[in-house]
Amino acid sequence: MGMRERLRQMWAGLPLGREGGFAGEPELAKVNAGVAGERKTALLPSILTPYGGVVREALPKPTPVNLRKFAETPAPRRAINTIKDRIASMDWQIRVKRGFSAAQVENATERMAALRAGMEEPNATDSFRTLCEQVLEDLLVGGFGAMEMEATGDEARPFQLWPVDGATIQINLKWDGSADAPRYAQATGKVGTGALIPLLDDELIYIRQNPRTYTPFGLGRLEVAFETINNFLAAHRYAGRLASNSVVQYALWLNETTPTQHERMIRWWQDEIEGTGRVPILSCEEKPEVLRFAGGTDADLRLEWQEFLLRMIANAFDLPAMMLGVQSDVNKSTAGELADEAFRNAIAPTAKLFAEHITRDLFAKKLGWREFEFVFNDLEARDETEEVQIQTELLKAGVLTVDEVRAMRGLGPLVADVPTEA
Repeated sequence: MGMRERLRQMWAGLPLGREGGFAGEPELAKVNAGVAGERKTALLPSILTPYGGVVREALPKPTPVNLRKFAETPAPRRAINTIKDRIASMDWQIRVKRGFSAAQVENATERMAALRAGMEEPNATDSFRTLCEQVLEDLLVGGFGAMEMEATGDEARPFQLWPVDGATIQINLKWDGSADAPRYAQATGKVGTGALIPLLDDELIYIRQNPRTYTPFGLGRLEVAFETINNFLAAHRYAGRLASNSVVQYALWLNETTPTQHERMIRWWQDEIEGTGRVPILSCEEKPEVLRFAGGTDADLRLEWQEFLLRMIANAFDLPAMMLGVQSDVNKSTAGELADEAFRNAIAPTAKLFAEHITRDLFAKKLGWREFEFVFNDLEARDETEEVQIQTELLKAGVLTVDEVRAMRGLGPLVADVPTEA
């Protein structure tokens, strides 16, 4: 069997036959068959085969290990947490999509309650926040947030979601839009037919940040700042060694000494003086001279260069430098504007991207419930007082009804009192 046939078999999920041919349709059905709601992707396959051998060749991203290592350093971690934690802690709701009426949608209240229950407890181990944080972490680091979705057939809990390591997801470039053809595959690190787990379009939510036409993969914010973070860590390490005196900044010059005297001086200094705190006493015809290699000031620590790199890291995450601790040009009048800028440029677009994938991939594709959408309430208006004023004016003008305003705030419709007969 040629390499092309073997790759075609792996994408189709076909086990290899003994004679090198296809195993046949009955066995294909056996491979793809599963219990409703059962997970297909492997949990943390990179731990089973850590960063070497087959997995390294199968990963679509060139440096996922370095990206995640850099994500654990203080400056990138601050930037990631500023976006991730703000989105994960937002209030959210399931509502009827624009263009549909709650009165026209069959069992709208019950179905929205089922969707909310599924989002609050997406699987047996995760809550909405833990699921959201894992996916957003991968999205910000490498631009490859992924979730597996499976239908359960239960009306009260119609689906289940699991976070997936986005670095192990490969994309089928020849996918023609067919619902029966695999669009994605997860590299498990195994050899043979189990090397790839094929996934259909309605089985995986794959969120790309900064999508482009010349590559099927997204571009994470940490990837943009990769080189800048590397330079910042190098400058930070050098400044740390310089400040701790592990880098020698001066020399002692002894004029007209013989080699024997020179060696005796070195041994005496190392054995008796260095590291002891004693006061050295010297008696010689000419006093030694200290030659300094640097001024020993803050300029030698390259603090301005490190601040510039912090600003570049903040730019890569669409955040103001204030969010990474650079407050040299921040005052009381500009702090609020910078916080609003961070929300508009970094937090809101990422939150809307996540919500749109939940609406389109989970509600519409997987369940076929195109009448509902997932929204974050905090994205509608940041200022609570301003939002109340706008809604009040719209109520007075008759543009909105009370039930519509209550729906915008995540509340149910008012139940009219039915008069009872005397």
